[in-house]
Formats: sequence, C-alpha cells, structure tokens
Amino acid sequence: MADCKGKTEWPELVGVKGDVAVTTIKAENPSLDVFTVKKGSIVTADYRSDRVRVWVDECGVVYEVPRIG
Repeated sequence: MADCKGKTEWPELVGVKGDVAVTTIKAENPSLDVFTVKKGSIVTADYRSDRVRVWVDECGVVYEVPRIG
C-alpha cells in the first residue's frame, strides 16, 4: 500500500448511516470504489487497494470500521 495516499480507515463513521459514510469517503478520496455491504453478506476475500466496503446492519448503520481492502 505504499502507493496509496490519504486515509486507509474511517473509525469516525461507525454509527452513521451507510449512505452518509459512502459519500464521506468518496469526497475524501474519489479514486476509491466505495459501497455498502449488508451484515451477513458473503464477499470475496481478495485485497484491493482501491476498494472500501462499508458494512451496515439491518437498519443501514455502519457497525464496522470502513477500511481499504
């Protein structure tokens, strides 16, 4: 990740609505692919330095620190 610039995680977004978190992260780093993922969803285990998964609960609230990966 030496080529990545800026933040790599957003702990301050835990507890906010997922769409707000996505908008915030994209505003800070438009080159990232940012999207919400519902709790319990199955996702790939690959690492991507251009991706941020925003994990949300059944109410659409971020419950895990969004981070690059």
